[in-house]
Amino acid sequence: MSDGRQFGLKTPGLRMAPSLLAADFSQLREQVAMVEAGGADLLHLDVMDGHFVPNISFGPGVIEAIRPHSKLFFDAHLMIEEPARYAEAFVKAGCDHVTFHIEVTDEPAKVIDTIRGLGASVGICINPTTPVSAIESVLDAVDMVLVMSVWPGFGGQEFIADVLEKVSELSDRLTPAQRLEIDGGIGPATIGLAAGAGADTMVAGSAIFGENDPVAAMEALRLAATEAIASHGNG
Repeated sequence: MSDGRQFGLKTPGLRMAPSLLAADFSQLREQVAMVEAGGADLLHLDVMDGHFVPNISFGPGVIEAIRPHSKLFFDAHLMIEEPARYAEAFVKAGCDHVTFHIEVTDEPAKVIDTIRGLGASVGICINPTTPVSAIESVLDAVDMVLVMSVWPGFGGQEFIADVLEKVSELSDRLTPAQRLEIDGGIGPATIGLAAGAGADTMVAGSAIFGENDPVAAMEALRLAATEAIASHGNG
């Protein structure tokens, strides 16, 4: 990493990760600066290829364009069929962390080694119906596990509460140096559920960027999550 960016995953604690996908793309620099100044911990980058998911979002060029204007930790979520092939382009564009889906590979350890060899931290993601057992062999080898609480591909979907059981299981199994991220349908009515189950890294798109005051919305989400953590003893 460069430009004074801090490593954003090793220490325990609640993290807010606004999703760039929900931002106003005509004002990306301003929108990123706004949430950064407002206390965002990570910037979540949803990359879609139109193959693994039925949508296309953005690629390394967009990330490279905003990288010089932000010191946020860039958290790339590759919803693509060939993460090992394209990981280098995203790291070179400025991503500090790369998460890939277990559903796209039979050799997750090789993908992890490829990403880590590029100097990035590594995450592995499971879809709503993918069991924790699918990542059993590499659970100890990643810096973060991402649980999808909607089906990947589009924003604004309804939160799938059934995934909370997996979140709770993973929370019990991950080490203090590993993060547990949740993505999909996170908003005022659901972030407390996710935090109470043990998630510590909260991806929110429309619940932040879709509000009139994104910074106030983000802080309200953080407060709701913090209160849920305190009430469940997950601090």
